[in-house]
Amino acid sequence: MKIKALALISGGLDSLLAAKLILDQGCEVIGLHFKIPFCKIDIKKSFPDIGIKIIEVDLGGKFLKLIRQPHYGFGSNMNPCIDCKILMFSQAKELMSGLGAKFIITGEVLGQRPMSQNKQALKLIRQRSGLDDLLLRPLSAQFFPPSLAEKEGWVKREKLLNFNGRMRIPQMRLARDLGLNDYANPAGGCLLTDPGFSKRLVELLAHDELNLENLELLKVGRHFRLGEHTRLVVGRDKGENNQLAQLARARDYLFSPQKDLAGPTALARGLINQELIFLSSQITSAYTDALGLKKIGVFYRQLPAVKENLHQIPYLPKENFAYLFI
Repeated sequence: MKIKALALISGGLDSLLAAKLILDQGCEVIGLHFKIPFCKIDIKKSFPDIGIKIIEVDLGGKFLKLIRQPHYGFGSNMNPCIDCKILMFSQAKELMSGLGAKFIITGEVLGQRPMSQNKQALKLIRQRSGLDDLLLRPLSAQFFPPSLAEKEGWVKREKLLNFNGRMRIPQMRLARDLGLNDYANPAGGCLLTDPGFSKRLVELLAHDELNLENLELLKVGRHFRLGEHTRLVVGRDKGENNQLAQLARARDYLFSPQKDLAGPTALARGLINQELIFLSSQITSAYTDALGLKKIGVFYRQLPAVKENLHQIPYLPKENFAYLFI
């Protein structure tokens, strides 16, 4: 019977290579992909078929608790990388026995990220997650003491690697050698490392509005703070307009320009009075293709109502409400 390994799969190149290396040593590999609100990919579509089953686990609720006050702080933006890794690894450890896995593998590379992949941080994550020598990092294993899988002979240490640093050339070369030509962006991606998104997240936390529904809104459009508990999101293109319509929930307001004008869908959420409805209509009208019109018609409705109301809005230059932009 083959020894089973549980591989943490992010969707990027490093985790793909780590899983493939252990698979090629004769182990059975089960992929584990954690879904978090800030790094969403369709893992079953984006991850190449290398002969492993992939399990998805949603960490949304637990991650929201973490982001409010991470024990080890944030990186250059709102990325709590060390706490994130500890959470994921500890969750993986809990799943091991049920899946029959003997050890866990990850695609981490020593020195690749300054906050979470230096030697001290990697040791801390291994210890605080409770994995200790159950954890194997195949791409940089030569820099660490032998893991349980190596000591037990389940994998051969001489077939593990010594990748180090931020350069991706060794990984790309290895992918080519292993016949892996169809893979996602090697660097992966997390919205928490994006300065613009992080700024909006800080603002959301400051107003105590952090929840999964509001997080989805942060990923779309231009954001305006209209009141202490009121936010307006204005779509930037047809795709975002459609997204906002789909994200709208009961009691939200939707705004759109008169039918003969190209312009945005806007969504207002929170405590909204007539003054803020009018302001939302003004901001919506400012992003239309007005072509010199003195007044612009803006339709609005509060969900779940279907019937629309109409405002005739005089043109308002964008600079007049720039101070509201988040």
